[in-house]
Amino acid sequence: MWLLGSGHGGQQAPETAAQRCFCQVSGYLDDCTCDVETIDRFNNYRLFPRLQKLLESDYFRYYKVNLKRPCPFWNDINQCGRRDCAVKPCQSDEVPDGIKSASYKYSEVANNLIEECEQAERLGAVDESLSEETQKAVLQWTKHDDSSDNFCEADDIQSPDAEYVDLLLNPERYTGYKGPDAWKIWNVIYEENCFKPQTIKRPLNPLASGQGELFICTIYVTKLLFLGLCVEKRAFYRLISGLHASINVHLSARYLLQETWLEKKWGHNVTEFQQRFDGILTEGEGPRRLKNLYFLYLIELRALSKVVPFFERPDFQLFTGDKVHDAENKMLLLEILHEVKSFPLHFDENSFFAGDKKEANKLKEDFRLHFRNISRIMDCVGCFKCRLWGKLQIQGLGTALKILFSEKLIANMPESGPSYEFHLTRQEIVSLFNAFGRISTSVKELENFRNLLQNIH
Repeated sequence: MWLLGSGHGGQQAPETAAQRCFCQVSGYLDDCTCDVETIDRFNNYRLFPRLQKLLESDYFRYYKVNLKRPCPFWNDINQCGRRDCAVKPCQSDEVPDGIKSASYKYSEVANNLIEECEQAERLGAVDESLSEETQKAVLQWTKHDDSSDNFCEADDIQSPDAEYVDLLLNPERYTGYKGPDAWKIWNVIYEENCFKPQTIKRPLNPLASGQGELFICTIYVTKLLFLGLCVEKRAFYRLISGLHASINVHLSARYLLQETWLEKKWGHNVTEFQQRFDGILTEGEGPRRLKNLYFLYLIELRALSKVVPFFERPDFQLFTGDKVHDAENKMLLLEILHEVKSFPLHFDENSFFAGDKKEANKLKEDFRLHFRNISRIMDCVGCFKCRLWGKLQIQGLGTALKILFSEKLIANMPESGPSYEFHLTRQEIVSLFNAFGRISTSVKELENFRNLLQNIH
């Protein structure tokens, strides 16, 4: 950590900006058997390039979202009027017909049954005119969708307000959305939805105390570790903190550096990155935030490794209507998942919700309800582009948690046909991989920022 001068009386050389941000972001992560360096090598050189290629395919680039849902918690939302906050939805003819026609939870072969089921659900009708198999499927899926396995309150994609968005044309980057409105969102998430000891307090409004745009509502992880919070509650906080850190890495990496009448120049803003992660500027919090980002990476990576059997089934397709590209993309998907499965130091989720069964079930339900509430808060974000990526990444993380806690259901899936006990909708699949793609991109960007900060003091 410290660079000592040689031959000059042991004089200490000044720290670089890279050291202040990354010096503590190394070695083993708390509650894990994995180290940061292993994640960096695995992600940056083995996984990231192929994952980006997959996410550029039609199946994963189009995401259906309702950005017009009202905020369920307060009415005084100030909508961001900046151009960079806007989201451009797709025209009907821009989305492949195969994606628009149905949700394709499983495959083209199984889709006729599924389409009939979903139509019946929308009509609220499970009647004698439906086949026996369809009636069973409707009841099973309705039961599943209302079950305790769902960690998010997902959009109703059948709503007339739900629209397809091309994620490649609406990238996550700096929009200028900040100040009290943005702070309010994170305040509600951390203060009212994160598990923490009641003894931990913080200023009601950090903006009022001259701290500027505070990128995170500071709850000291070190205190959490020593005040007796169980591993599940520590993990919940670290997941949210890691997601917040990842978002801020993206904003710093794709910052509006210059704007003219002719073009906008986006790129790395090292000053912005330092304000959010420098160990001195953040009073030691910045490096911890980055370690939480790595923790989130491990959780989502583990979920992908657990759900491999779902995607390996012969009748599952990444269906868009283009048989050649669909087959190629499924092959690429399986290559990525097998690479994920080969990771040597996966997170062990068996420590979650262990012990007394009654207490464990109560804790799991609290965990699920807290996270579900956070998914609802996304409808209160005033910047539409921030709302889009917030909803997608929260749904992706919620899907990852659903997978981690469905191990037995996944093991019992049939080799072909619909799986009534465990299934993933296209929305869940798209959000799962895009959310992990965002975390993977953050890890890759950290390498870029290390290099950029190396000669800055």
